[in-house]
Amino acid sequence: MIPHRVPRVLRLAPARLTAGLDHCRRLDLPAHRALHGEPARRELDELIELAEEVDLRGRGGAAFPFARKLRAVAPGERVVLVNAVEGEPASAKDEMLLVRTPHLVLDGALLAAEALRAREVIVATAEGEVSQASMAAALEERRAATVSGAAERYGGRMRVVGLPERFITGEGGALVRGVNGLEAVPAGRRRRAAEEGVGGLPTLLSNAETFAQLAVLAELGPVGYAEVGTAREPGTVLLTVGGEAVVEVMAGVPLATVLEECGLEPGEGVLVGGYHGAWLGAEAAATAVVSREGMRLAGGVLGAGIVAPLPSTTCPLGEVARVAAYLAAQSSGQCGPCRLGLPEVARTLCALTEGSGNADDVRRAVRSVERRGACFHPDGTARFVLSAMDAFAGDLAVHERRGSCGRPIRGALPLPEPQEEPRYQLDVDWTRCQGHGLCAHLLPEFVDLDEHGYPSFREVPAWMARDARRAVEMCPALALRLASSG
Repeated sequence: MIPHRVPRVLRLAPARLTAGLDHCRRLDLPAHRALHGEPARRELDELIELAEEVDLRGRGGAAFPFARKLRAVAPGERVVLVNAVEGEPASAKDEMLLVRTPHLVLDGALLAAEALRAREVIVATAEGEVSQASMAAALEERRAATVSGAAERYGGRMRVVGLPERFITGEGGALVRGVNGLEAVPAGRRRRAAEEGVGGLPTLLSNAETFAQLAVLAELGPVGYAEVGTAREPGTVLLTVGGEAVVEVMAGVPLATVLEECGLEPGEGVLVGGYHGAWLGAEAAATAVVSREGMRLAGGVLGAGIVAPLPSTTCPLGEVARVAAYLAAQSSGQCGPCRLGLPEVARTLCALTEGSGNADDVRRAVRSVERRGACFHPDGTARFVLSAMDAFAGDLAVHERRGSCGRPIRGALPLPEPQEEPRYQLDVDWTRCQGHGLCAHLLPEFVDLDEHGYPSFREVPAWMARDARRAVEMCPALALRLASSG
């Protein structure tokens, strides 16, 4: 398979994860083996020791120690699950790996699967995208090699699962639910995949880059792996810069050098870590270093390796409000902070941007969602918004004083193309309605009661349709109806 378009790759480090991509649009299995060789089988203790020696961390955002994940999933009837959904609009690194060097990801996943004696390896990708087709082709290449007598060892099952590309799909609980055939939304209570994951089995769940890093570590050994990077964070890091270019850098490289290599400037400030990350003002970005520790000292997070500078020609608060509205719409609406709090955060930000709100209203709305959600989506959104208010304090003051900074909102931060989603309208049979008011208690954000207790309705978005149907079913007078509004 040769994809028509591939993500652009740059380097500020020796080519490891991006090796061979100067000459090939995609490394098929023979090209991959010629470059990286056949990984040696590792026992579980040996693999854990390798990961511990270089302190290999997850590259999906949480930076959880990979060795601890391996320890938590004891050998036996187990599953290895690769998280390559990448619902984050500003990230392209996992897409790059799956489209251009898929066998590096598979090598890492199969090393773990052999060590754990896992029953199955699953790669979860965005449904209908080139990355899904490329990974499916990679599995076929390995099956064909096995039939022809080549040494493709793993005897378990390997498959690709396509899931809806939404922001929350990549959350661990949502991913497991999606692979299990359920709606890909976070579970109501937090479960550790290592204890109960795919098919109810203990599951080793990690990000696509993490497994690719494991393959490189096994290939180079800990000494070779640590030849670049810093003493505390050896190796290279994949960054998505400006929403498009994927850059392989050594840990410890100045952020300013990365931006310069990509022909970008800090502008008003730089978002690091993605839409659950944090903003760095232009001054902080100029001195920040690309590493977990370096970003922490600068006031940011490395997260999923996203770097998004904001041009000086756009309204910073307007850009933040755009993303906050997107994040509110991307929630599963299962808990109060997501269902009520995040829309309120978006509304207060929009009001502030338009000159009719104030910063105190935004902060009050953010405090109502922090540390109260069923998953990490509210907390990540809160960090994104609060860090923006600190980084763009000058612009915020201008909006509060004058109503506008005078700059247009240019849509500089990447968001998916808006798609038409079904919307619904509640209606009432007035010959039946007795003004019980139960509908307003069940759907307070979409139902208003007049002074006599009779309802009026606002349009219901698709993600609230299930709750609206419940209100219809529970109406004591059977007076409610729910219909599509077009």
